[in-house]
Amino acid sequence: MKYTFNEEKDFDIVAIGRACIDLNAVEYNRPMEETMTFSKYVGGSPANIAIGSSKLGLKAGFIGKIPDDQHGRFIEAYMRNTGVDTTQMIVDKEGHKAGLAFTEILSPEECSILMYRDDVADLYLEPSEVSEDYIANAKMLLVSGTALAKSPSREAVLKAVQYAKKHQVKVVFELDYRPYTWQSADETAVYYSLVAEQSDIVIGTRDEFDVMENRTGGSNEESVIDHSADLVVIKHGVEGSYAYSKSGEVFRAQAYKTKVLKTFGAGDSYASAFIYGLVSGKDIETALKYGSASASIVVSKHSSSEAMPTADEIAQLIEAQS
Repeated sequence: MKYTFNEEKDFDIVAIGRACIDLNAVEYNRPMEETMTFSKYVGGSPANIAIGSSKLGLKAGFIGKIPDDQHGRFIEAYMRNTGVDTTQMIVDKEGHKAGLAFTEILSPEECSILMYRDDVADLYLEPSEVSEDYIANAKMLLVSGTALAKSPSREAVLKAVQYAKKHQVKVVFELDYRPYTWQSADETAVYYSLVAEQSDIVIGTRDEFDVMENRTGGSNEESVIDHSADLVVIKHGVEGSYAYSKSGEVFRAQAYKTKVLKTFGAGDSYASAFIYGLVSGKDIETALKYGSASASIVVSKHSSSEAMPTADEIAQLIEAQS
């Protein structure tokens, strides 16, 4: 089974939401208290997915707000140099700063992220700053859950989804749940459900779907299959991933073996490669395999955005472990 898009659109994917700074520990197997050196990368789920999609050969655009400072200029230049269209990146004039994430790599299984998300520029994207024409010219709009956490970003994303629906643009919702940006579980569930109901593809971990449903300990996949989306993709880490179609079909892909360095970045690389698989005309099961293989590659490397693989690298890993 293949997934179809409107081939007349110029952009394969337009992502909306956060673009920020990742500072990843250069010193492995050390607590952050003792870590002295970090490497700087662009971070943020929708930014990473746009970068990953562009590196795979898709035409990607990005809508977001960045600070009017050195970090903002670094983010824009990096994304532009990877091939992402940055003409819809709005420069904040109110003094808000870039989100900042310090990562700790204690061991391949023990990684933590210290996130600074108070009053950050990306959450000040206004609905009036979202271009209807830009979204109308895309095959799909990628929405990230974190952008729904605060106003006015929340309304800007809902406006973008409205434009997408109006112009037959597929809406892909990457749940990307970050608890520290939300006031309560009820608030999260309300806005996640609101966007999921308007989405064509929803991607997340089992835990993230539980958050959307405001419940814990979910093991019954049926609870997320009764949905309006064409495809629901649930990631189970080392146990692989599943896609459930509206027509009742179930697809599965295994996880791929790798030498794990760290645990973060896997979700964004999964989403970009899964989307690439769909857009390039591969069947859903193959697209799942592309997502799994890409995630496997990224967790074996130091960064998230910089480590995004090429299509050839993904294909080689799949073939080597088939």
